[in-house]
Amino acid sequence: MLLETRLHAALGPAASEALSRRLLDALKLHAPACIGFYWPLPGEFDARAAIAIWLAVGAHRQASLPVIRQRGEALEFHAWAPDTPMKIGHHKIPEPAVEVVVIPDLLFVPCVGFDADGYRLGYGGGYYDRTLATWPGGTKPITVGVACEACRSDTLQREAHDIPLDMIVTEAACYP
Repeated sequence: MLLETRLHAALGPAASEALSRRLLDALKLHAPACIGFYWPLPGEFDARAAIAIWLAVGAHRQASLPVIRQRGEALEFHAWAPDTPMKIGHHKIPEPAVEVVVIPDLLFVPCVGFDADGYRLGYGGGYYDRTLATWPGGTKPITVGVACEACRSDTLQREAHDIPLDMIVTEAACYP
């Protein structure tokens, strides 16, 4: 039901601009050197323009996209820039063609839905939870969910492996 709500709540130009500003505000607040984000699927906010702005205004910044090496395993993040050549990966999602592995210190995570406690609903593959549970180096990245306000719930059904996000941004608000 939330997936359908998100698809129908496709963000118009004003809402997309507001969400872009909130992403850039989160980047300013946390000042990461390397971020991970996602390639947008239908109905998801496309963060690429905001990420390109962030990359352009600061030295020594790096962005990355997730790569699925094997279904059911943790994600790997490969360096991305606006001119990076892409190839089609698992689930038919574009990923960087050049395999430069990076470890982000902030992740933008797509949300089908979210609740007041920072839990998210994704597509059910568990990739982000699995990735965060086995994060290399021990220090987990800051996690920022990206969602549509229409997909906010009071509470979502949770499983033992679910990990809450540090922050969620929508076109209407920022939830710490």
